[in-house]
Amino acid sequence: MVSYSSIRAFGALLQRFSNGVPFKSPNSFALRAGVLIKSSSSFSPKSSWLLLYEDKLSVPVRTIQTFSPVCMGRRSSKIAGRKGAQDAKKAKLYSKIGKEVVSAVKRDGPNPTSNTMLAAVIEKAKELDVPKEIVDRNIKRASEKGQEAYIEKFYEVYGFGGVSMIIEVLTDKINRSVAAVREVVKDCGGKMADPGSVMFKFRRARVVNVKAIEADKDQLLTIALDTGAEDVIEPPVYEDDTEEDRSESYYKIVTSTENYSAILEKLREEGISFETDNGFEMLPMTYIEVDDEAMDLNKELMSQLLELDDVDAVYMDQK
Repeated sequence: MVSYSSIRAFGALLQRFSNGVPFKSPNSFALRAGVLIKSSSSFSPKSSWLLLYEDKLSVPVRTIQTFSPVCMGRRSSKIAGRKGAQDAKKAKLYSKIGKEVVSAVKRDGPNPTSNTMLAAVIEKAKELDVPKEIVDRNIKRASEKGQEAYIEKFYEVYGFGGVSMIIEVLTDKINRSVAAVREVVKDCGGKMADPGSVMFKFRRARVVNVKAIEADKDQLLTIALDTGAEDVIEPPVYEDDTEEDRSESYYKIVTSTENYSAILEKLREEGISFETDNGFEMLPMTYIEVDDEAMDLNKELMSQLLELDDVDAVYMDQK
């Protein structure tokens, strides 16, 4: 039978853990000036996901805590990153089309017959399977007092492990959008890049995304050749990939705007499911492979940026 004193002692021990008893972790890293440095530091399980800051000799040091039961490994991080990127892109599509409708109406009025810009956006919405009520709602919204037209902006960011990012923004308040992006980048430990220092690493293109389980490369190459597509990009492959990994990886059929509809029609004829882009994607010229810590940090930075209303997409060259 357990004694009362034993129960009290166990309770006291739990209390100490909940308040953060320090443990030595051999797997912590300090990040100084964008470089991961192996170090020994203590952490509490209560704050294992927090990014702790120290001030040594007036030099800010970012400590990245790793604790195997909590920290995501490469495989789980890959899955979350792939799923998160696709889910976020789909969630942002309606918002982006709505903004484009507002801008078109503000420029030349609500009649698509006389407003060629609005007619083009409506056709694009149909192509991307955006519901008609989204278009109608934003045509009405454009006439509301105080509603301004939206302006497209791109912000360039340095992530972790040498990764570069481009943040696509469509905003009616530029000062608000840049302030929000800067705040998230700073809080996550990234760095804003000068205009042009990252953009040259990417190219703008129309893209159709096809899950790897939906078709094989040869089948997609045949479709690409028949429809005049430029390229078929294979999903990244890792040694520890499982069926779950494969189910969340995508081929990218790269094409011009002129051939985009033809590719969608051909995929429908073949019975292949696909996901459209949001009008275009920024594709990396080359991809960078990073370690687990940088992968998790880049995923968190990307996730928080996508939570901003003005941000429509985030592109990065991480493999």
